[in-house]
Amino acid sequence: MTETIIGMGSNLDHPEEQVITACRELSRIPETVLVQMSSLYSSVPVGPQDQPNFVNSVALLRTELNPEQLLDALQDIENRHRRVRLRHWGPRTLDLDILFFGSAVIDTERLQIPHPEFRNRVFTVIPLLEILPDFRIPPENTPLQDIVGSLPSRDLEALQILRKNS
Repeated sequence: MTETIIGMGSNLDHPEEQVITACRELSRIPETVLVQMSSLYSSVPVGPQDQPNFVNSVALLRTELNPEQLLDALQDIENRHRRVRLRHWGPRTLDLDILFFGSAVIDTERLQIPHPEFRNRVFTVIPLLEILPDFRIPPENTPLQDIVGSLPSRDLEALQILRKNS
């Protein structure tokens, strides 16, 4: 099974509930096990600021699916949450991103792993640090802790502790 990190975010239609429900749905993806979920965090939007703050979390999964199959499953969950893509970095009911898929490096039209913006987003780095403090960023094997100091922590606020351990 491949360890996979999923970033989750929402800023519409009860965002906390959207993220918690999505995490439950992650646990029902075939050939996939939800190992752990970080706390929920509030973050300022990336891009247009004329929208509500986001609620974010990350989840650690183990899956037998390949990256494209997992992406399809994530997009099905987004669609069930009535995700609409009206503008780049705009408001959304749910956003699910594959941040890491084991140590894979993938760069296709449909999928980029590791997620190209991961290092710049406090709302993915801090939740990941919470659940995997010794995580090393592939492919260069950089300790996650090494990039924390360069992130704007003022843009992130812990909301509640919600974790599922296997």
